[in-house]
Amino acid sequence: MTNVVVKPSSWLTTGIRVEKVNNLNLFKFTKELGARMQELLDKKKADLLTPEEAAELEAIGELDVIFSYINAMIAAET
Repeated sequence: MTNVVVKPSSWLTTGIRVEKVNNLNLFKFTKELGARMQELLDKKKADLLTPEEAAELEAIGELDVIFSYINAMIAAET
C-alpha cells in the first residue's frame, strides 16, 4: 500500500484568500476549497473516502488549523 500525501501548500495560489473582517485581514478558504472540504467531509461521514481523498481532507484540515491559529494571533494583536 502506498501512502498518499497532499501538501497544504498546494492550495496557496488557488484555495486561499484574504478577507477584511472588522478591519482585520484574515485568511480564509476560497468558496471552491470550502466546498471541496464539505464534499470530502460528507463522503467521510458516509464512509466513502478513497485513500487519496482522505489525504486531501487531512491536508485541508491542517490548513484550517493553521488559519485558525494565524487569525487568532492577528485578532489578539488588536
